[in-house]
Amino acid sequence: MNDTLRMLDVQDLHVYYGAIHALKGVSFHLDKGEVVALIGTNGAGKSTTLNTLSGLLPPTQGSFSFEGEDITAVAPQDIVKLGIVQVPEGRKIFARMTVRENLEMGAYIFDDRAQIEKDVNKAFDLFPRLAERQRQLGGTLSGGEQQMLAMARALMTRPKLLLMDEPSMGLAPILVEQVFEIIQEINRSGTTVLLVEQNAQMALSIADRGYVMETGKIVLTGSGEELLVNPQVKEAYLGG
Repeated sequence: MNDTLRMLDVQDLHVYYGAIHALKGVSFHLDKGEVVALIGTNGAGKSTTLNTLSGLLPPTQGSFSFEGEDITAVAPQDIVKLGIVQVPEGRKIFARMTVRENLEMGAYIFDDRAQIEKDVNKAFDLFPRLAERQRQLGGTLSGGEQQMLAMARALMTRPKLLLMDEPSMGLAPILVEQVFEIIQEINRSGTTVLLVEQNAQMALSIADRGYVMETGKIVLTGSGEELLVNPQVKEAYLGG
């Protein structure tokens, strides 16, 4: 792959939680414009990987670079400014702020009010439900609406790379489909996506490529289509 397309390069990451060796030499990459899925069981190290890339967890070994620049030791707020933004597991919206205030908080790194307002309107175009509820408190939204708000708030930072942690968790099947359609739309508009997801079937069906994690290691990789028909993946993650 042409190096100019390489967006994220992760090399030999080791991360500990206290005495627990959570990541054991994880290496992978993302190319510009891709959707890449990271699948695996609970405790495999998927969320730890995202939190490390967000600057929230320091690796004890290894490195990662973004657009050719080593950012292993960069602070979380500066990682956001570079264009890497995480939609966290559990949404973590501001429950006592309105929908609009949540979105404006997402734009905290910018001070151009006119552009921020354009970005809010863009978010409302992508998520019409949020436009209807823009004066409602975040905590009064349904689970699906909160997930949409978390995604929209992340987009307010104008990310180049969106890290998504379990976007379908706790959602009704019809909403899961809607969320995945929106992820594809976000990707089509030019944002690269790294998707951590328990719903392996849905994740792989929209992914260009995927990585399978087990106990802190990547054990399998391939295109989304290849992994969907891989016997090991089918047995472990797709119900046989």
